[in-house]
Amino acid sequence: MKNTTEENIVLRNGSETFDSWKKPPLPVYSQFYFFNVTNPAEILRGEIPRLEEVGPYTYREIRSKADIQFGDNGTTVSAASNKTYVFLRDQSVGDPQIDSIRTLNIPAVIAMEWAQQNFLRVIIRALLKAYQQELFVMHTVDDLLWGYKDEILSLIHPFRPDISPYFGLYYGKNGTNDGDYVFLTGEDNYLNFSKIVEWNGKTSLDWWTTDKCNMINGTDGDTFHPLITKDEVLYIFPSDFCRSLYITFSDFESVQGLPAFRYRVPEEILANTSDNAGFCIPKGNCLGSGVLNVSVCKNGAPIILSFPHFYQADERFISAIEGMHPNKEYHETFVDVNPLTGIILRAAKRFQINIYVEKIDDFIETGNVRTMVFPVMYVNESVLIDKETASRLKSVVDTTLIVTNIPYIIMALGVFFGLVFTWLACRGQGSGDEVSFFLTG
Repeated sequence: MKNTTEENIVLRNGSETFDSWKKPPLPVYSQFYFFNVTNPAEILRGEIPRLEEVGPYTYREIRSKADIQFGDNGTTVSAASNKTYVFLRDQSVGDPQIDSIRTLNIPAVIAMEWAQQNFLRVIIRALLKAYQQELFVMHTVDDLLWGYKDEILSLIHPFRPDISPYFGLYYGKNGTNDGDYVFLTGEDNYLNFSKIVEWNGKTSLDWWTTDKCNMINGTDGDTFHPLITKDEVLYIFPSDFCRSLYITFSDFESVQGLPAFRYRVPEEILANTSDNAGFCIPKGNCLGSGVLNVSVCKNGAPIILSFPHFYQADERFISAIEGMHPNKEYHETFVDVNPLTGIILRAAKRFQINIYVEKIDDFIETGNVRTMVFPVMYVNESVLIDKETASRLKSVVDTTLIVTNIPYIIMALGVFFGLVFTWLACRGQGSGDEVSFFLTG
């Protein structure tokens, strides 16, 4: 069974495994939840923010690999991972082009952050005042997600050409890819199946302060190697997290009649520990457990990632915001994977986008706002194998088990009939009728 599985789950052009990797057959859904600010004036006076969750706004995520090229005698394959989002009105609470959310004026906050570090301070301060920018603004869900042309960013753009005049939490992510990858095919070793060895021309990252934290480990999370054991730690590199993660075995599950190992992201991933010290930016500046400062890979924007509602984060992040209700069932990231094939049967990737906010004396727009990690939106990216695909996979798994166990079945039958005929020989000294009855039933 081990040899059969290893030989079949390899990225070879024309194989079913390759076709599924190139264009994953299972539907992926992205549900976006926004935090609507209900007391903006009070926040500016230094009171606790009151937020209400609005969502989901659900999109079908269509994935495919493009620009595929094999190399190194079939042991590597390069590709870009394309993603396209299609809105699903029947699975959403409203119309993203109509529904508006009151949230942080993120471009203004970003501009203030930049102003503290370079010559743009005077210019940005004048622009914010001239254009009467406020800390909280209203935008449609569609604008917040996919982008809009911002006044302040448009005026900064001539001074900083690397700064786009457009802003959106998922701006530039619809119908595009997140970079060029080089994967291992598993041809040399099944444990290397779909493992990333290079991203955007780099074999490691350069954002963090230690070599270990800069390592690119594991797969892109769409697939895993076959023959997984529950003692294994599985590694994933989600580029939107700007770092590698790992997941650990949690429970045995059954999905559409197929056995699965549940792996989850452990609390240690974002814990304030010595192992994670390399993720503290600037060096030694650790915000606490449950949050990750990714400004270093977001062009200096004060973006902080966490799990939804600050699940697994320090209590002080939760209590600083009214409306946070962390819940394992709804906010945990997990993967249910079939251990024989490494195929994902069910999964949910959940993370929250926050902005680091503080009172800045040079900018009256910040008022007396408290220093805090301010939630803006979270995403639930999920997949579930359908019954038809599960039935086909179950047939393949069952056939593999039967075929690979035929020698053992024959051996067992041989032992069984050997015992029967030995028993008959011993009974031969008895009556012929008894022997005849045993043979004919």
